[in-house]
Amino acid sequence: MLNRPQNTLKSPVKFEGQGLHTGNDVRVTVKPAAADHGFAFCRVDLEGSPIVKADISKLTSKARRTSLRDGPAEVCTVEHLLSALYALGVDNVLIEMDGEEVPGLDGSARPFAQAVLHAGLIEQRPIKRSFKLDEPIFVREGDVSLVALPSEEEGLTIDYHLDHRSGDTEAIQSLRFRVTADGFLKEIAPARTFVMKSEVEALKAAGLGKGATTENTLVMGPDGPVDNELRFEDELVRHKVLDLIGDLALGGVDLHAHIIATKSGHSTNHMLVKEVITRMKRLEEEGFVTRESGMNIRDIMRLLPHRYPFLLVDRVIELDGYQSGVGIKNVSYNEPFFQGHWPGQPIMPGVLQLEAMAQMAGILLFRKLENTGKLAVLWSIDKVKLRGAVVPGDQLRIEVETLRSRPGIGHVQARCKVAGKLVAEAKLMFTLVDA
Repeated sequence: MLNRPQNTLKSPVKFEGQGLHTGNDVRVTVKPAAADHGFAFCRVDLEGSPIVKADISKLTSKARRTSLRDGPAEVCTVEHLLSALYALGVDNVLIEMDGEEVPGLDGSARPFAQAVLHAGLIEQRPIKRSFKLDEPIFVREGDVSLVALPSEEEGLTIDYHLDHRSGDTEAIQSLRFRVTADGFLKEIAPARTFVMKSEVEALKAAGLGKGATTENTLVMGPDGPVDNELRFEDELVRHKVLDLIGDLALGGVDLHAHIIATKSGHSTNHMLVKEVITRMKRLEEEGFVTRESGMNIRDIMRLLPHRYPFLLVDRVIELDGYQSGVGIKNVSYNEPFFQGHWPGQPIMPGVLQLEAMAQMAGILLFRKLENTGKLAVLWSIDKVKLRGAVVPGDQLRIEVETLRSRPGIGHVQARCKVAGKLVAEAKLMFTLVDA
């Protein structure tokens, strides 16, 4: 659903078990998190409990699984847990782990999904970011392909065509699945990971599958599964859909599209996510708002003391925790400053572009609970560059990024863009004082 509220868990959920590939015992606690937090993993077994965001930018290469790294912290085989969270509409959680690999449990997403259902969800005020695909996107790697198409319907539909052959064993299956919470629980979540019998020795030689058992992994031979029974006749293709949904979660948005996958695995799944994000950002830079964070003018006025005619941020379209944010100012000929500033050739004053950047930075700073009840006073402006004219009809994209933040002080890099072109930039420092 477009423009749906964000959700988090009502209460923490816990899992414990062995990783499918490392075989190591790992304990996991999935905790509720604030709005706009997204999915993030916390390695509590490492010094400083470093955080790894579940974002495509944190992707690292690992065979047959999705792995993420940020500095010294790495987490792997995250796709089954992320698939359950994404499909069930969970948007903000902190996932604490005392090891590298998410436990395999029964090899499916069902234990994760059932735990989420048991905990329940809490609706959060901000709107979940979404992207309705506007043009086809195609990725290919040999005979493997993924096509994402615009869809007249809201939501995500997946057509997956599996053609997996190894030695004397083959699996040819197809499935169309429209992603809904109920459908995921019944049709996708129970599907387990699989391997062809002829691949087992090579995987062991590569140091993989140390935690694999007949309870959590389907071993497929010429006559079907070895030492196990299928939960679905087409369980293999259902698990591939499960993996794809988990990889799409790394985009951080509700994707509205129709995806056609042929023999796709994690590598091409990740390629598609990167292409989708690239397209989404390009549209935003060109002035088409494709994502919503739920901060409209009323929300902004609750945070900032500014009022007409000096409020210069119309909407916030993106917030990444307290690290960065993007706002929009739609510049019209009716702006009061145009009456006296070059009325015959109206150009938005550079000083007001600086003020718009300062206001957007203030929004980012005010969101921290510790800053509630304080005012952000501009302390210094450095490295100002005005690179282009802003005129009526332009949509000013205001980007701010936290460089340093400590009690009482905030230091940000700010930029203004029009249609993807940089028109102004500056470094701003604020001191926070009691209101």
